[in-house]
Amino acid sequence: MTIASLNPTLLLSMPSGAEWLWVVLVVVILFGGKKIPELAKGIGKGIREFNDAKDGVKREIESGINEKSVNEQK
Repeated sequence: MTIASLNPTLLLSMPSGAEWLWVVLVVVILFGGKKIPELAKGIGKGIREFNDAKDGVKREIESGINEKSVNEQK
């Protein structure tokens, strides 16, 4: 696979090593070294809560489907 055969928009959207370095540097400057662990903890907590809510909705849908099939069998 050559670079010419890759999708040009994909190449433009993917950050390279130097761009990641700039992103990290900006984050450290904006939030400071002490705030980054708190920020990461908050992001992790948000992701965990989202996944718990998603699983709860999935369980409700599955129980509704199971309830409907039991009622149809009667």
